[in-house]
Amino acid sequence: MSALLSAVLPFFALIGLGALAARLRLLPASALPGLNAFTLYFALPALLFRLGAGGAFQHLGAASLGVYAVAALVLLAVVQPALRRRCGHRVAGFAALATAFPNSGFLGLPLLLGVLGPQAAGPVAATLLVDVFLTSSLCLWLAHRGQAHPLAALRPVWLNPLPWAIAAGATADAVATHWGWVPAQPVDRVLAMVGAAATPVALFALGAMLVAASARGHGAAAVGSARSARSTPPPAPPIWPLIAAKLVLHPALVLGLVHGAAAIGRPLPADAAHALLLTAALPCASNVVLLADRHGGNAPAIARLVVLSTVAALPAFLLWARLVVGG
Repeated sequence: MSALLSAVLPFFALIGLGALAARLRLLPASALPGLNAFTLYFALPALLFRLGAGGAFQHLGAASLGVYAVAALVLLAVVQPALRRRCGHRVAGFAALATAFPNSGFLGLPLLLGVLGPQAAGPVAATLLVDVFLTSSLCLWLAHRGQAHPLAALRPVWLNPLPWAIAAGATADAVATHWGWVPAQPVDRVLAMVGAAATPVALFALGAMLVAASARGHGAAAVGSARSARSTPPPAPPIWPLIAAKLVLHPALVLGLVHGAAAIGRPLPADAAHALLLTAALPCASNVVLLADRHGGNAPAIARLVVLSTVAALPAFLLWARLVVGG
């Protein structure tokens, strides 16, 4: 077994264990909101805060933000108009968001820290900021046919704790650098313990979430079939072309822009370039299903897209990782 596969496989194995637990009903669906809340509001913020307080975000970099943001906008410009003609504004907005928004929180952060090391934290933080504040807001605005004010589209993302944890960690690092203040040892130990749970809990919960999303999709499809005589089901986006866009086109765009930045004399550090590319090679973010469900964007189809993209992500991610880091 190659060193790269040995590094990546345990992360996907944890997803598989979570899916198995859900399939065997050892982890009931009613437990998922609690696991997700712990991961999103406690474990991942604690991990991000400690990384930031340790200086991992000092080299966040405007170039990293720019490369990743431009890649996301180009991808949306390619995907959303084609989907809009087939599915309408609302479904197209959420399908495009799924295509451009990788699962960088629940999967990407622990995976890339494990594969690339702590130096990946800054670039991954840059992608989180772009996806939470730019990509999500733009797609929500597009999903509502451009009728919502851009500031109104930001409302669903303000309560996401991950960008605030990034900001708090960077602030703590700056305070420690200039004034020598650091968190008290008991506080830091609590943060370390909670942050250490981020990887296993996030990935285990992600596997169970994929099973729940798949079941929700099948259930909704059955209800839709029963009601088909009375109503027209919402249009479904083409799944496999979107998966190809997510796992092939998105990282290819990032790779092209990284080379373009180098060609104009603004090269990115190798670690940052690798982290940006591998983040783009991640599967669709699972939280897009929740947004689609809340806003009437054909959540069953988006759930199927998320599930199948995660299944297809292991070989695709390994190929991209072998290209950029070897192993």
